[in-house]
Amino acid sequence: MTGGTDPALAAELVRRLLDDQEARRTWITTDDGAGRMLAGDRDNARWLREVLCRHGWPGTGLVGVAGAEAAWMLAQHADHDVVFQRQCLELLIEAVDRGEASRPHVAYLADRVLRKRGDPQRYGTQYRAGRSGLELCPSQEPWGLAERRAAMGLPAADTAPPD
Repeated sequence: MTGGTDPALAAELVRRLLDDQEARRTWITTDDGAGRMLAGDRDNARWLREVLCRHGWPGTGLVGVAGAEAAWMLAQHADHDVVFQRQCLELLIEAVDRGEASRPHVAYLADRVLRKRGDPQRYGTQYRAGRSGLELCPSQEPWGLAERRAAMGLPAADTAPPD
């Protein structure tokens, strides 16, 4: 692992996130966007895996707030590889403990991993298409959801998720 800031790595993370978001917009508005989006997700996961081997989790001290947010979003979108997402989650938790990452990011990625395994989510961050729009996916112990969300720095559960 390296120390200090890495502006080039930060810029590459942000560039990849911008491409990721453009691919998702294309997927929503065209018939041929899914392939581009999935190829980008796989490429980003492969690249992020190499980053993690060299640096550990790219936290705010290394890549700034924008770079750390981009790293988290790339991990979120690695749905094709839940084992990799679990590895990212472990590193992200360690980064939060060091003050280098965001607790809400842990909640989102933890829920993503749980949902991918077919389990109910813990923090109420994952939504699915329902009859009248987006609906919250099932949550563990729904009566404690508000407290768990607050503990992770999340707003009320009725807000829409990030892309």
